[in-house]
Amino acid sequence: MKEFVISEVKAETAVLVGLITKDQDEAKTKEYLDELEFLADTAGAVTVRRFTQKVASPNQTTYVGKGKLEEIKQYIKAQEDAACEDESGETQPVGMVIFDDELSPRQLRNIEAELKIKILDRTSLILDIFAMRAQTANAKTQVELAQYRYMLPRLQRLWTHLERQGGGSGSGGGKGSVGLRGPGETQLEMDRRIILQRITLLKQRLIEIDKQKTTQRKNRGRLIRVALVGYTNVGKSTMMNLLSKSDVFAENKLFATLDTTVRKVVIGNLPFLLADTVGFIRKLPTDLVDSFKSTLDEVREADLLVHVVDISHPDFEEQIQVVEKTLKELGASEKPQMIVFNKIDAYTWVEKEPDDLTPPTKENITLEELKKTWMAKLSDDCLFISALERTNIEELRDSIYKKVRELHVQKYPYNDFLYPIEEETEQ
Repeated sequence: MKEFVISEVKAETAVLVGLITKDQDEAKTKEYLDELEFLADTAGAVTVRRFTQKVASPNQTTYVGKGKLEEIKQYIKAQEDAACEDESGETQPVGMVIFDDELSPRQLRNIEAELKIKILDRTSLILDIFAMRAQTANAKTQVELAQYRYMLPRLQRLWTHLERQGGGSGSGGGKGSVGLRGPGETQLEMDRRIILQRITLLKQRLIEIDKQKTTQRKNRGRLIRVALVGYTNVGKSTMMNLLSKSDVFAENKLFATLDTTVRKVVIGNLPFLLADTVGFIRKLPTDLVDSFKSTLDEVREADLLVHVVDISHPDFEEQIQVVEKTLKELGASEKPQMIVFNKIDAYTWVEKEPDDLTPPTKENITLEELKKTWMAKLSDDCLFISALERTNIEELRDSIYKKVRELHVQKYPYNDFLYPIEEETEQ
């Protein structure tokens, strides 16, 4: 019998590029590139090398300086040569170069011309992940709109291949180049018109989806709405599953949840609505925020925001700032909030040496010491849990119950049912 051998499909390899500037020191750049590597991993790529450069500001034409760009180019060529010589097939050529900031159309064009390889920036990578994660018609429409908005100013680079089609009358430019340039521009304008029409159609479709969702929200009755918000991959979906006893998709990947999931939850004898929303991230593309308006309306219309934070992340305080900034942009920063520090089971710290007289940092503070810092001022609005280990989950239920009950009395003072705390039972 003939045997069929299925060869393993290897992940595409990627090189990451970031800048160290006066506004972003080396430690911060490392954190950003760590996150960029996590994004690349989520998209299915394996990072093989990182390049950083100290500059005052990004180069307007090539993002990095010419010397650094040449260094990246030589590395790509060396990997390609090594892959050709490696008979085992273990060595792979570089498949793409990913930049940690959004590149302008000009930068993108120049870098591609120099490196002659697939170039992505943080925005296009996030858009790729969103496209991969989108499941419902709503999410797919939102992602497609954001992709077209990103693509529109970058259309010209799709036609640079025309410049390499020499020949005809004249050489090195002249009439041959001019003759070729016309059809290219015509096609470019045609594509621009098609994309603009598509954007208009998608906007109309999202308006209809928004109307449907607004109607759905109005039909939910006189119930308090609670929304889980936070940075991506902090455990919101796992928390949602615990509180609602549902089966929302949860995974240790960025943007596992794109569509807002709403569940009716009952704690004690008090019903309310709980929404799990899309996670935020640093440098979140504006087009995505605009496109996901109908999804983020759950945040705008919530009565209580539960801000979930991954306390085990070394840069959780900046993640808090990113979420707070995004909430402000959404006009939801003044809503009642409570903050829940998740993943206490994964929190680690390094004990200082006895003779180390330098001031303590967050890397060598125990969890108990950390709780006594600025977090202590939050009092009842601050909880520490592990959704994975189910640690302090009853305390979380208790706290949400009391806050929802208080909001319910304020919002619906003439409602027939009020819920005495002493009658609280298991969910």
